[in-house]
Amino acid sequence: MSLYEASFRVKHECPYREISERYPDLTIREWYLDDCQVIEITAPGTPTDDLLDEIDRLGTILHESIDDTGLHVVTQSCLCSLEDSIIERFETHNCLYQPPTIHRQGWEHYSVIAFDESDIRTLLHELEADRDIEVLSKTAITEQRIPHSMLAPVDQLFEDVTERQMAALRLALESGYYEQPRKTSLRDLADQTAVARSTYEEHLRKAENKLLTNAGQFLRLVTATSTADPLEVEKNRQSEQAAD
Repeated sequence: MSLYEASFRVKHECPYREISERYPDLTIREWYLDDCQVIEITAPGTPTDDLLDEIDRLGTILHESIDDTGLHVVTQSCLCSLEDSIIERFETHNCLYQPPTIHRQGWEHYSVIAFDESDIRTLLHELEADRDIEVLSKTAITEQRIPHSMLAPVDQLFEDVTERQMAALRLALESGYYEQPRKTSLRDLADQTAVARSTYEEHLRKAENKLLTNAGQFLRLVTATSTADPLEVEKNRQSEQAAD
């Protein structure tokens, strides 16, 4: 049995798409959680005040940075109340939506997977009836190949991670703790908080452990069809070089 993957873009009534049309360099990625949307906004260069004002109206800003690489903002807002949601149409036609939705240059980009090619054809035909749509790709996926575009739901990746653990992880990430070479130490990180070094390290290690445990099922899925273990191949190569 095969799966079928389709990527397409549409022009749809949505405030994020409209902003991306007014600001062509902007890229907006949209994830749906149980009761809210998480929006990541990126753009090269320094944003204008008008753009920052528009972003501020989209929802609660969780993160904002402007540096040499440009603009990076993450916001959270209530789910859009637009009727006839395009996501609901995917479900009606037995198509699995693959987040995130990407808004760029006035288009919304979607990707779906279905077990039956006819479901994708019917979905695309229905969408063509009431909006502009461009099909970017349609691909058959054999059962031996797992699509890498099947992204892990954000809320599932961070399941059981507490607010303190999340804060410790975010501080470490933004301070360059995970870069090579590291730009900071555990002691320096703890000094930026109100807790002892040992307490901060405990929060961080628990966050790392939970995150990797939650991501483990997706790691196994992606690597399930690998024909060879690259670490084993490297070991064999080194053994052959030593023998020579």
